[in-house]
Amino acid sequence: MAPTPNQRQATIIGFSAVLMWATLALLTDLSGTVPPFQLTAMAFTIAFGIGIGVWMKAGGNVLSHLRLPWRVWAIGIVGLFGYHFFYFMALRHAPAVEASLIAYLWPLLIVFFSVLLPGERLRWFHGAGAIAGFLGAGLLVTRGRGFSFEAQYTTGYLAALVCALTWSGYSILSRRFGTIPTNAVGGFCGATAALAWLCHALFETTVVPAGWQWLAILGLGLGPVGLAFFTWDYGVKRGNIRVLGALSYAAPLLSTLLLIAAGRAEATWSVGLACGLIVGGAILATLDFFWPGMTHKPS
Repeated sequence: MAPTPNQRQATIIGFSAVLMWATLALLTDLSGTVPPFQLTAMAFTIAFGIGIGVWMKAGGNVLSHLRLPWRVWAIGIVGLFGYHFFYFMALRHAPAVEASLIAYLWPLLIVFFSVLLPGERLRWFHGAGAIAGFLGAGLLVTRGRGFSFEAQYTTGYLAALVCALTWSGYSILSRRFGTIPTNAVGGFCGATAALAWLCHALFETTVVPAGWQWLAILGLGLGPVGLAFFTWDYGVKRGNIRVLGALSYAAPLLSTLLLIAAGRAEATWSVGLACGLIVGGAILATLDFFWPGMTHKPS
């Protein structure tokens, strides 16, 4: 079935989150040596400010936007804070390459978990395209040097897997609660900021940013750790969630290209091959969305 104009528009809006997430690595690098939980707390505090602005524009009592079912609160907080918590736990207990590779299973999981949603149907090219994207992301993460899993890092590997399951599960469940307005994400950002500040106080030493680092942190809060969560929520609720899952592998590719353009990474053969896998996989996984005639079976 060909997508409706509204579904196409929502999918494009959702994909804007992927474009913003592509700036995450560069902005994080530019933010200096701010500890991860402190950086998360600062960025999500800014994101909470975006939520408050959206609520004020909507009019009425701002606090009314916080009156959500407890299940929705649980999904939102576990999704946003849980993802970051387990990601940092993974990096703390396992090498960054292997931990990041496992964490990048979430787009693939979204594609396959989409069959659990009403009216969604998974076809071979959806899965094949998503797998190609994952292989491309793997090349970017490992830089073509391979990887190895060692038993001593099992805790970190499991944390990375929980991280991937958390974000894919959050995205699928957001679709299930499609009647909840997207501006509810502002409340999730506020709760995530509070929990991140708590973790920072318990586990880290505060580092005060200097100069341009403040602008990088502001950019994080406005973009990949702010507005991106609002547009992603809108996309997974009203757009094609399989397409969004497959296209999410564009984030590590674009992120790498940005780092290369900024002189903070090197162009290599593995980047070129990863580009081919991710772009080719995206085309394959979105055949019935952008080119429905190619997959239509004549009666």
